Amino acid sequence: MIVMKFGGTSVADAAAITRTISIVEGKLAQKPVMVVSACSKVTDCLYKIISLIEEKKAEEATQVLEALKARHVGIVTDLNESFVEVGDNDEEITAKIAQICEVINDYILGKAMEACDKALIISSGEYLSSSIIAYAMNMRGIKTNWVDARRMVITDDDYLQAAPLMNQLGAKAKKVVTSSYEGHEAIITQGFIGATEKGLPSLLGRGGSDYSASLIGMAIDADRIEIWTDVDGVRSADPRIVKNTKGLHKLSYEEATEMARFGAKVLHPLTLEPAQQKNIPVYVLNSMNPTNEGTAILCRSCVFDGIKTLSYKENIRVINIYSMKMINTVGFMEKVFTTFADHKVSVDLLSSSEASITVTVEASQDVAGVIADLSKFSDVKVDRDKAQVSIIGKNLIGARGLLAAVFAATIDSKIYMISQDTTYLNLSIVVDRPEMAVVLKKIHQNIFENGNIY
Repeated sequence: MIVMKFGGTSVADAAAITRTISIVEGKLAQKPVMVVSACSKVTDCLYKIISLIEEKKAEEATQVLEALKARHVGIVTDLNESFVEVGDNDEEITAKIAQICEVINDYILGKAMEACDKALIISSGEYLSSSIIAYAMNMRGIKTNWVDARRMVITDDDYLQAAPLMNQLGAKAKKVVTSSYEGHEAIITQGFIGATEKGLPSLLGRGGSDYSASLIGMAIDADRIEIWTDVDGVRSADPRIVKNTKGLHKLSYEEATEMARFGAKVLHPLTLEPAQQKNIPVYVLNSMNPTNEGTAILCRSCVFDGIKTLSYKENIRVINIYSMKMINTVGFMEKVFTTFADHKVSVDLLSSSEASITVTVEASQDVAGVIADLSKFSDVKVDRDKAQVSIIGKNLIGARGLLAAVFAATIDSKIYMISQDTTYLNLSIVVDRPEMAVVLKKIHQNIFENGNIY
């Protein structure tokens, strides 16, 4: 079996869905398990509906919902025109679209909305897309079984940022997939979605469809996991910022995880861990260019040493913590990081000296409580409007000329922090946010275009 995850742009409209079905059709012999996202931008609309409900703007929320419903009915209509054999037999799918939208409308009309209800609303996008694709595939003549992901992915009770319960996932997913395949050529389910042990809706967090695919792949011992998106695999940098990027044929699990953790949007940061547990190869492919070989993500021993890619975080804060009490004192570091943990603020980079600790955090996190508590036992300074550029690769310590390339690229910039991880997978620098794009381009030029690294 193989797991095939299709992102929002791969199922954005009837044309994209038609391409996706053609891709799956060519792999029926491998018994595909499809994991699909909501159609592009739909999840954003569902979050907007929740915000409008909370602001008591029922009329505006209704307008957004009606537009959402019309979009999905329009996709069905367009698919009917694309697939001659479908005809006008769309009553069942249009009724299902109406039913899903009616559940959302109940909250607009005043039904109480808790965190699990928000999860239900937000996950509606995946139910809509997967239902439409299953309909189209069956009408195309591909016997496809629609499966509810909540039967497989069991999570804790953090409804909007849930963690899967691995001990339950393995047994449930394998059983559901095996039984669902009887009499069918393909299975389709939803990414991003789970359920608590009590059966209440939960979500794996934004971008969690990649993670869902990897979890299901691990549970069923898939032969491979394919992440279908709208780019030709992983590049040496973000092509939206850097010209002349290079495609990467192979990455290790560790490199890909580090890349995602430090800002790259191609994969969800948690995607690779489940696949790595079972040594399942992961392929990043382009549904708009399916003949491109994309990028294979494999075990460490299958990948050569050296720099692979540049990643970045565009808006971070640098928190400098200084105290003479650190000198020859046991437990100060623990006190600092307990403070971050108590406020649920995650730290990215860390640098320390005898009397100071410097860390970076994403600007989206609320650090007011952390600053207040740290200030009770240390001097704290926060540098805002900074950005991080990370160089990712296996055994970077062996890349001769790397620091020279970095310093040459930042000769006109202030560097607020330099950090290299202990596994030599990344070297990161922090610069002023307005200079991030220029620094990224210069580092890419020095490393990948001028051949200064060997």
